[in-house]
Amino acid sequence: MTTPPPPHASFRLIPGTALTLAVAGCLLLSGCSATGGSDSGTDTAGAAGKGRLKIVLVTHASKGDAFWQLVQKGAEAAAAKDDVDLTYASDPDAAGQAELVRDSIKDGVDGIALTLAKPDAMKAPIAQAKASDIPVVGLNSGIDAWKSEGVLEFFGQDESVAGRAVGQKLDAFKAKHALCVIHERGNVALEARCAGVKKTFTGDTDMLYVDGTDMDAVSAGVTDRLKQDPSIDEVVMLGAQFALAAVKSVKAAGSKAKVATFDLNQDLVKAVQSGNIQFAVDQQPYLQGYLAVDSLWLYKTNGNISGGGAAPVLTGPAFVTKTNVGAVANFAANGTR
Repeated sequence: MTTPPPPHASFRLIPGTALTLAVAGCLLLSGCSATGGSDSGTDTAGAAGKGRLKIVLVTHASKGDAFWQLVQKGAEAAAAKDDVDLTYASDPDAAGQAELVRDSIKDGVDGIALTLAKPDAMKAPIAQAKASDIPVVGLNSGIDAWKSEGVLEFFGQDESVAGRAVGQKLDAFKAKHALCVIHERGNVALEARCAGVKKTFTGDTDMLYVDGTDMDAVSAGVTDRLKQDPSIDEVVMLGAQFALAAVKSVKAAGSKAKVATFDLNQDLVKAVQSGNIQFAVDQQPYLQGYLAVDSLWLYKTNGNISGGGAAPVLTGPAFVTKTNVGAVANFAANGTR
């Protein structure tokens, strides 16, 4: 499952979109995410071959988000194993993501994997795919919506359960006042995380909305809030790169608050090891991408449906703390955790 992506990936456009190929070299060298705005990038795992299945992974990722690089790497590993033609595309705008799905349908793909961060925007394109006999699986976001949307399978974390687990962990650390920072307003997964924290944490929980596409704004927003309310003793971030920014915010504010986070990457692992991050909730994004692509291949070649189409396949949550971080450190160094 840690098979690296193929070394000679080729790139193509999804017809009907203004997708840019300028990111191709970046993708090949560093696995960075080809995303953003109306110019969303694509990455094809292997040159298209006659008779090979064509699968598209469409996410709501923003440009440069390390979390989605892990999802993409997992998808590429599955594509290499299964010998399928994989295209990755993303757009943080819900309407843009929906358009990418429609373009994939026009392209006559054999399967679509997508995220459901804003499920209402995906209803019509999912229905269109089903009408075209194209199977659709969900991953990462939308665990409460995938069945009603008509998606075949789902791979991810129950964010409400994960949030409640974090709330209980904060109680165990004897925290009294938590600040839960949401970096994308309206994202159902992020909202569920903070709602879960608030449900089980016996202390006070405040919400703060920031613009996750502007890291300076994220840092400034957290710093200002900590200065305004010195009673906050726990900052809960919803992504690894945002958590690392929050560590700097705590120092800038002169606060004694601890920082905990959802999600993991190589730099975050180091921060847990050093004690700068109290703990991280790992939902295994590499596994989400891998299983989504592999499930479509299994469905098309053998009629398999993970979870029987009735239950999601859970990839988390698991807590990574200073005591167990060593178990994942090597994998994180390889860029797969």
